[in-house]
Amino acid sequence: MAVTLASRRTARRLAADAGLLVLAAAFVLPLAWVVLSSLDPHADLRVKAPDGLTLDNFDAILTPEITFTPLLNSLILCGGATALTVICAALAAYPLSRFRSRFNRPFLLTILFATSLPITAIMVPVYALFVRVDLIDTMQGTIFFFAASQLPFAIWLTKNFMDGVPRELEEAAWTDGASSLQSLIRIVLPLMGPGVAVVTVFSFVMMWGNFFVPFMLLLTPDQMPASVSINDFFGNRGMVAYGQLAAFSVVYSTPVILLYVLIARRLGGGFALGGAVKG
Repeated sequence: MAVTLASRRTARRLAADAGLLVLAAAFVLPLAWVVLSSLDPHADLRVKAPDGLTLDNFDAILTPEITFTPLLNSLILCGGATALTVICAALAAYPLSRFRSRFNRPFLLTILFATSLPITAIMVPVYALFVRVDLIDTMQGTIFFFAASQLPFAIWLTKNFMDGVPRELEEAAWTDGASSLQSLIRIVLPLMGPGVAVVTVFSFVMMWGNFFVPFMLLLTPDQMPASVSINDFFGNRGMVAYGQLAAFSVVYSTPVILLYVLIARRLGGGFALGGAVKG
């Protein structure tokens, strides 16, 4: 009986390991194709060793028209919208976290509902509104919409992180004459650094890979971000430039990876509030 039970546990563990390996392969194979194809002069859709290593694919795409200008546009759009989102989320989450009201729960439920709205369902009225207020084909208009679309979930995340900061620390600051805004900036936000980092990374990544919004709101080719210009690699003269597409994908992914590396310590550092309210 014990042998049968042990064999069943072993079989289940092996089945779980096999499932995890299949899941890992589903993530690793596309990444492997991108890296290998970017160095392959004869890249195609197969995951294979390059037919000789070359940097020609990178040389072909590293031009202002193909890469540098779209990447700069992406950084302006996503960076500006992320900063606006984090600031507005902190200001909106603070009263929700610190003050009790019968409207808090309905407001949070409304925010949760707003996060479930598909972006395609609201783009037609948004497009009409942007035309009317003369924000169509403008970087600032796209930044505003990016921030507005990410703000509901950012408020929800920020509020949950802010709940973990002890209120006693703010009360001590209020005793010393600090205002609510000063306590938010000087006490709450520094202590919830990991939470701010999570909201920043999540917002930036979601905007960085967004194709539909800038494709609809921006009309001038010189203003298109990299998420839209990557579409140019499909159908060039009836063919797909797989090697250049892979090389562009490597360059396109670099800012997101660098952002994560820069704030990775904050993501895993915890709030470190031990002893903060003692004494």
